[in-house]
Amino acid sequence: MSDFAAMREAAYAANMALFESGLVVASFGNASAIDRAAGVFAIKPSGVPYAELSPASMVVVDLDMQVVDGELRPSSDTNTHAVLYREFDGIGGIAHTHSTHAVAWAQALREIPVYGTTHADHLTVPVPCTAPMEDERIRGDYEIETGRQIVDHFRANRLSAAEVEMVLVGGHGPFTWGLSAAKAVYHSVILEEIARMALLTEQLNPSAEALKASLIDKHWQRKHGEGAYYGQ
Repeated sequence: MSDFAAMREAAYAANMALFESGLVVASFGNASAIDRAAGVFAIKPSGVPYAELSPASMVVVDLDMQVVDGELRPSSDTNTHAVLYREFDGIGGIAHTHSTHAVAWAQALREIPVYGTTHADHLTVPVPCTAPMEDERIRGDYEIETGRQIVDHFRANRLSAAEVEMVLVGGHGPFTWGLSAAKAVYHSVILEEIARMALLTEQLNPSAEALKASLIDKHWQRKHGEGAYYGQ
């Protein structure tokens, strides 16, 4: 087994979890896992159906976006992952899907308001949505610019990638991340559910207002605050 075996296993497990969650179809979507000490990450190969994946098929890439190990071409979104790993120091895994409800909000160019406690359990602000990419960026390295677009949006809006572990790229779709690849996939699942609930909320009540601040804070603190008591 290579020195990258554990990282490849983590990336493979994350990609299969994405598929099993129903958030991806055909060969869409991808997940990656990083080894910070080695400065490399493992990611799904491009265009390979999930049923044909294995830990060995994961491609190892460095943060300069060069393939280090693997015989297949890495995901077309590899450069976006590399930018996010470089700029968001604490993250250990990234996932990208084309899940239906999250993509719908991205295509509508709308952030997802905090309508309820499910959302507040995971973040205290709306799920951010970037603007559509400018033509100059589209003419450049599209995948690198996608990563930069996310980073620029977080900086401009003073968002912390450690607290807001998900984003909608306007007109494109969601990216999520976390301390591990498994956590990144978990956040993809949560984002899709938040997006679905918010859509239903607006259908039932087009004038729905955001959840009041005291409830948002309560639900965030009980899971993430110093006195957190949710879970074991």
